[in-house]
Amino acid sequence: MMLDTGSSPQSRIVWLIAVTTLARLVFAASLGLGVDESYMVAAGRTISLGYFDHPPAAWILSWGAAHLFGTEAPLAVRLPFIALFALSTWLMARLGEAVADARAGLWAAVLLNLSPVFGITGGSWVLPDGPLLCALLGAALCLVHATAGRGFGWWCGAGLCAGLALAAKYSALLSIGGAFVYLLCDRGQRHWLRRPAPYAAMALALLVFSPVVLWNADHGWASFAFQGARAVGLRFRPLMPLTTLLGEGLFVLPWIWAPMLVLLVRGLWSPVERLRADRLLACLAAPPIVAFALISGWSSQRVLFHWAAPGYLMLFPLLGRWVAAHRPAAWLRRAILGTAALLVLAMAAVGLQTRFDWLGGGLVAMMRKDPTLEGIDWVSLRADLTARGLLPSGVLVGIPNWRDAGKIGYALGPEVTVLCLSQDARQFGFAHPLAAYKGQDVLLLSLAPTAMGAVFERVEALPDSAVRHRGRLLQTVSVARGYQFAGRAP
Repeated sequence: MMLDTGSSPQSRIVWLIAVTTLARLVFAASLGLGVDESYMVAAGRTISLGYFDHPPAAWILSWGAAHLFGTEAPLAVRLPFIALFALSTWLMARLGEAVADARAGLWAAVLLNLSPVFGITGGSWVLPDGPLLCALLGAALCLVHATAGRGFGWWCGAGLCAGLALAAKYSALLSIGGAFVYLLCDRGQRHWLRRPAPYAAMALALLVFSPVVLWNADHGWASFAFQGARAVGLRFRPLMPLTTLLGEGLFVLPWIWAPMLVLLVRGLWSPVERLRADRLLACLAAPPIVAFALISGWSSQRVLFHWAAPGYLMLFPLLGRWVAAHRPAAWLRRAILGTAALLVLAMAAVGLQTRFDWLGGGLVAMMRKDPTLEGIDWVSLRADLTARGLLPSGVLVGIPNWRDAGKIGYALGPEVTVLCLSQDARQFGFAHPLAAYKGQDVLLLSLAPTAMGAVFERVEALPDSAVRHRGRLLQTVSVARGYQFAGRAP
């Protein structure tokens, strides 16, 4: 295996980054944008200091890539996220080296790339997770050096990275809170609370995050309220936290997840004098893992398994040290190689299906919904509507929900203005407020029967269109024209 050659850990990290980045580039080019990705690109075509769903980092990255390369092709808008994960791999190696040694850092980086929720989802897709994970790793690395007394600059680095993490996703606050808990609970570190360095780091983080606060203040605190509502609920489901933890285990990979939990508990109660970095990483890891598990027990909304990923991120250096200590054993080597092979095969299968539809309609028989519909870009819809003369310059397109608005809006391109005709319009409601288009005619597209007569003077049904892939019908799209829009959602 390449990692067992006589080369240095540093050179093997370079090879690891090169090989995995190449694999992600191929995978990103073979796959269309998913629902959330399409939504972020389509609704984020108007740049802003803040957005309804999340802070601006991921939105700005995809917007910037589209303008830099002059295209919204999947590979182009995903490229910044692939580059960020290459940096994340390097930061993980450095963090593992700071906690233990270079071999531990190497194995931590390898395992990070093998875990699907990190190596695939966070490593290439247009989602807030990519910049979040990278910034959190930078903050953790700076904190390890800062708390070891290596200079004020490390505290500034931690603050800058913490601010960037908050600018990517609000849940970064949980990990940042874990750092404060570490300083408060570790007797050997409490002296920092009497010094200016941590407060300077906090001030720098708030400065970086301040544009998001200003945007929310100017928009009725919409984004804060939306994300905060996810923790509100009236249900009591005592077994749901366990289900959430097990679901997170599937996303991380069970054989990686299980020892991580052991190392988390061991890190929280480790001998502080000998393993201070273990306790720091455990304190950074615990809040996201524990908080989302507990919230799932009462929240009225579904807690997604990948939300706790930042917690598990902090445990890879400890797991890397454990693997390095076993050098690795034969069973461990087989597990690592087997996982890598399965990931490559899975990515190849998904990419081939998306590109060539080699299973045809067979997926429909096995699953309730054909995932090919989400995995491709709906360019066939644009081609049909253009051929029918329904997409002239300046046309307004109305779609009844934000998910379909994302997929259709992305496929139709930036020249088409998409209105989300729903009370839950998400970022579309800020990018294109409905009231601004009162009195205009709108081309209506929907995947399911939708009553729009109440917000138009007259609605004229037109022949249906469709989403097709290599000649196969995947989705019928209803087409109509609404006259004299009332400027509000149904």
